[in-house]
Amino acid sequence: MERQLSEQEQFRRGALEALRATGMNPFPAAEVPVSHLASQIKEVYPTNPEALADVCVAGRVMTKRIMGKASFASLMDSSGRIQIYVNRDELCPEEDKSLYNDVFKKHLDIGDFIAVKGHVFTTQTGEISVHATQFWVLSKSIRPLPVVKKDAEGNTHDAFSDPELRYRQRYVDLIVNEGVKDIFIKRTKVFSTMRDIFNRAGHLEVETPILQPIAGGAAARPFMTHHNALDIPLYLRIANELYLKRLIVGGFEGVYEFAKDFRNEGMDRTHNPEFTIMEIYVAYKDYHWMMDMTEKMLEEIAIAVTGSADISVGGKNISMKAPFARVPILEAIKTHTGLDLLGKPEEEVRAAAKSLGLQVTPEMGTGKMIDEIFGQKCEHHYVQPTFITDYPVEMSPLCKRHREDDRLTERFELFINGNEIANAYSELNDPLEQRARFEEQLKLSEKGDDEAMFIDQDFLRALEYGMPPTSGMGIGMDRLTMLLTDQSSIQEVLLFPQMRPEKTD
Repeated sequence: MERQLSEQEQFRRGALEALRATGMNPFPAAEVPVSHLASQIKEVYPTNPEALADVCVAGRVMTKRIMGKASFASLMDSSGRIQIYVNRDELCPEEDKSLYNDVFKKHLDIGDFIAVKGHVFTTQTGEISVHATQFWVLSKSIRPLPVVKKDAEGNTHDAFSDPELRYRQRYVDLIVNEGVKDIFIKRTKVFSTMRDIFNRAGHLEVETPILQPIAGGAAARPFMTHHNALDIPLYLRIANELYLKRLIVGGFEGVYEFAKDFRNEGMDRTHNPEFTIMEIYVAYKDYHWMMDMTEKMLEEIAIAVTGSADISVGGKNISMKAPFARVPILEAIKTHTGLDLLGKPEEEVRAAAKSLGLQVTPEMGTGKMIDEIFGQKCEHHYVQPTFITDYPVEMSPLCKRHREDDRLTERFELFINGNEIANAYSELNDPLEQRARFEEQLKLSEKGDDEAMFIDQDFLRALEYGMPPTSGMGIGMDRLTMLLTDQSSIQEVLLFPQMRPEKTD
């Protein structure tokens, strides 16, 4: 059934036809000779007004005030807003005044895209403005924007603030809510700064398959699909680790990838089924080197994005200045629960988890239960950047055993503001031990753990050709962006987060 148009939508469609009746195309194909952005005009004018005697700006009309033979409008482009002043007789010096009377006054609506040529001046109130001598319509808006208003006290009225609407209609959110666009500009800065750091170090950016025959490299539930031409099932990747390590086997000494990964799991303020991760692998390094590199890198990124190594997150002051604290995971559990779990068998770990009031199920192995204990009882304590290190072997099937205690592994996770930001290893490169670890994962799968890893025979074959000592790390780019833009929900840093299907009448 066709949607019922609102009164405003009907009015705008009438304005659309009225524009066409004047002979104007409301949706012209045009290369617009834009000379300046709004921000550039405001930056240049105070010191060099002569340079702005002939400008062309384009953008979306956000406000309009008609004052008889003169009118004001505000235009929003990608950099911000600029005021436009239009005088009827200067815009229409000939006898025909229809461009002003019939087009600008009557049929130009908030939300329309226009281009304006003219010169820059300041009004009597001191506002830098463009005095229009030409204007033309670029695109007609036939659906009205939400009108967000602020009163004299700075209070916001009629805000477009419902999270579901904002995420579903991100295009409207970006238009009407100040600060949203800045989040995504900063997100890009996070990526570009990290990429620059890796490129300076001589590491190579690569791409690996998204569709994979085996969902390997992490403990997670995958999405499945089917390849019609090959008539085989495939998985959307849950990690890109095993392919990147194949490249280390092949002779690259440093590779990294910004990747979309997919995990068919729950959604909350820090989890989205589709997420962006950066994974890097560097030969002839270990997890100590990776910790040193990571803390220096994150300090540089924080300064690039926020201007300081000291950031504010949810009212808490967090220092991103290296070095970061380093705490073994079992020491952290002992500190915050009083339990010493080093070397304890599965049943003792299960009893310890139950004593803490945690829900544990029969298919959960020792590693998953320790992970649950740390996640529920410890991780929220680590607000300042902290490397949690030296995980038990059961928790880390792709990680090299600790050189001083073979019950542990050379692994760290970085926690900031109580959230995991990064996960890294001294990579396991013994193919026989890796096969045994995969077989242990198979046993967990047979017990009912649907997040246990598959055995990747081709990856094992690659390791059999020899992989040098290597350190690898994955960083959750969405969570890192949350941290550096002070956002409490992952949906705020995703342009188009996954949503339930929209309800229709």
